[in-house]
Amino acid sequence: EVQLVESGGGSVQSGGSLKLSCAASGDTTSYCMGWFRQAPGSKQQEVADIDFDGSAIYAESVKGRFTISQDNAKDTLYLQMNDLKPEDTAMYYCAAKVRIGDRCLDGYVYWGQGTQVTVSS
Repeated sequence: EVQLVESGGGSVQSGGSLKLSCAASGDTTSYCMGWFRQAPGSKQQEVADIDFDGSAIYAESVKGRFTISQDNAKDTLYLQMNDLKPEDTAMYYCAAKVRIGDRCLDGYVYWGQGTQVTVSS
């Protein structure tokens, strides 16, 4: 089991930047990690995920603006968010799914408590 704690959220103006961090209690190389967000009244959206080889997939709405990265030495996942827009306003969560060898098992099973990002126009 791994515990995840997000930080780095806040309030910024449109066009600003924030960097979210997700500290894991365990070895991040044992997990495949991702970032999700959920705005009030909206469905949860997968923002980005990163594979064990460092390759990343992004939601179309954040491509070119957000960058996911992972520092295994620090057991920490990051989300650099640039050129923020009001529609990026949401609670952001990091999540982990179990990795076995070169495979990430289906389904995120561990979640952080979230960090709020608010972007004003």
